[in-house]
Amino acid sequence: MLLSSIRTTVFCRCRSASKGFQHSTRSPQLRQWLVKRSQSTITAEVEASSAQTAAAVPNASTNRIVGRWLLGCSGLVVGAVVLGGVTRLTESGLSMVDWHLVREMKPPQSQAEWEAEFSKYQQFPEFKIMNHDMTLPEFKFIFYMEWGHRMWGRLVGLAYILPTMYFWKKGYFTRSMKGKVLGLCGFVFFQGLLGWYMVKSGLEEKPESHDIPRVSQYRLSAHLGSALLLYCASLWTGLTLLFPAHKLAETRHLTHLRRFAKGTGGLVFLTALSGAFVAGLDAGLVYNSFPKMGDRWIPDDLLAFSPTFKNIFENPTTVQFDHRILAISSLTAITGLYLFSRRVALPRRAKVAISLLAAMAYGQVALGISTLLLYVPTPLAATHQSGSVALLSLAIWVLAELRKMPK
Repeated sequence: MLLSSIRTTVFCRCRSASKGFQHSTRSPQLRQWLVKRSQSTITAEVEASSAQTAAAVPNASTNRIVGRWLLGCSGLVVGAVVLGGVTRLTESGLSMVDWHLVREMKPPQSQAEWEAEFSKYQQFPEFKIMNHDMTLPEFKFIFYMEWGHRMWGRLVGLAYILPTMYFWKKGYFTRSMKGKVLGLCGFVFFQGLLGWYMVKSGLEEKPESHDIPRVSQYRLSAHLGSALLLYCASLWTGLTLLFPAHKLAETRHLTHLRRFAKGTGGLVFLTALSGAFVAGLDAGLVYNSFPKMGDRWIPDDLLAFSPTFKNIFENPTTVQFDHRILAISSLTAITGLYLFSRRVALPRRAKVAISLLAAMAYGQVALGISTLLLYVPTPLAATHQSGSVALLSLAIWVLAELRKMPK
């Protein structure tokens, strides 16, 4: 429509210019030169207007750029989750007792600065109860672990905010996409504040408690859960921009498969979140046997706390038991999803995604059992935590492949 109107305008202006010049007393050469100049000027104006209009309207090319950017951001979030897990496993998370957005970006440089930082750490429960014989070189190790995690978090924030400003100015976002990216950027800020709120829980003096100092398992699970939500939202949005929805025949089996996939994805997310309670309470060190817990299928101290509901979140035995049940349920659901998908006519890419999800589920369960039986070695435990993110990623991919065509 736009192109046809432009062509009509150009044609009419050229004809009117020619007619006006035919009645002129000027020379034919001059008339020809003026007509050509008028035509070239109009063409240049039309091309500039078309280019400006195309740049202001999101298209397939800009969607690919935004999609790749969001996938890159989701990869950085994965790095933050993995690094945070290693920080927790090495018990480094309470080494930095202050929080400053800019000032703490530079670690201590001189010997005096390191001793001052170490002196501040010595005023808090973790040093007094657990690490009272820690040396300065040992403190430097845990400090750099936490510092690296915080700096990675700042990198994630910049990776979301700066491109958002650039793409917004270039007109790459639709109205709905503007709301999504604003939500993602706001979630990054919330995630940083939640991280410091979590650390504060491990720095507080608790005279009534005889347990080792650690962050609240509730705040730890909230911190991990918000990171996973940020990751899932970024990954989903990026995949939907890069991969158009398949034109699938809407059958009853396909509808059931979509519902099955959504439920399975939710179960995988819940299983990963329950791992935060296992890490927060060191519940992986309670019963290091499988499939039984000790010599029983259901341990005696499963409901040792009162009131009963506190066992779900505060009893290490119950937390490990719940994580086992959720992991086995996820494996069963993914296996059922794979078998049911064989009955539905799906594109090749969707079949590959479901197959990889099933393979990863069995690998993740094997990693979890190995981590448990070997008394939670740090490298294996970190691999198991990374595996949970990989499993969740594949579940998101499956959902993206099975989504409906937009109306």
